[in-house]
Amino acid sequence: MHNMIKKVAAIHDLSGYGRASLTAIIPTLSSMGIQVCPLPTAILSNHTGGFETFSYLDLTDNMEEYIDSWKRIGIDFDCIYSGFLGSGRQIDIVSKFIDDFRRDSTLVVVDPVMADGGKLYKSFDWDFIPLMKKLVSKADVITPNFTEAAFLLGYKECPKKISKEQLKDWLKRLSELGPKTVVITSVPDEKNPDYTNVVAYNSKDDNYWKLTCRYIPTYYPGTGDTFTSVMIGCLLQDECLPVSLDKAMQFISQCIKSSYGFEYPKRNGVLLERELQFLRTRPLISDYENI
Repeated sequence: MHNMIKKVAAIHDLSGYGRASLTAIIPTLSSMGIQVCPLPTAILSNHTGGFETFSYLDLTDNMEEYIDSWKRIGIDFDCIYSGFLGSGRQIDIVSKFIDDFRRDSTLVVVDPVMADGGKLYKSFDWDFIPLMKKLVSKADVITPNFTEAAFLLGYKECPKKISKEQLKDWLKRLSELGPKTVVITSVPDEKNPDYTNVVAYNSKDDNYWKLTCRYIPTYYPGTGDTFTSVMIGCLLQDECLPVSLDKAMQFISQCIKSSYGFEYPKRNGVLLERELQFLRTRPLISDYENI
């Protein structure tokens, strides 16, 4: 009976206000019938995107004791999903966590949260990237955005455009770091600036995938966390990779479109609570293609 509900160890920060990190991941995966077991890396009063002030409690010193308690009670996880990590020491702790809790069937997903919009986040410097690459090497799936993908590959600046051939090269090179599957989000469309892409590569069958949606000129924190959560939920429900990405893109697009028309601070995130019900339905497959 205890194996009827799949479990995800979610290693992220917890923001008390704003729909990002664990406050987006927990309701999203729970709505898909999956139990989320949070391992907080830090506790913030609110996320840092667009707020002038916030309180921050670093939980690095508590993480190992927390993990040891999980070991003693013998928890098994179907997926290990890591996101924002505040220090090199946390990367070492999460790396050991993967070694200790991974089983043959465990899906390990690493979202290398460290940059966006062509820039590193303020809490990181260039010395953090080689550390993140060590963690990426342990993943089955990674989900960098376009900027993070560039920085993982050693670029100091993120290009504004990229050709299909360059993109396939990026995907292949990122896979050579260790993960079998690479997903890059927020990829600019080579031909039409009104669209944005999600691209993916699966080294097991040497397949490249692309999904396209209309670009909406706004920014909501936490959409990347929600996208990856939906993808994970679908993969744990035995969906194939392109269908999992398709459902994740459809859901995020729906969240953004339904939120965009309301007048409220964008820093509060998408109106996730209004849309979670749709995760329990099986939408029509929209459009994905090999590239």
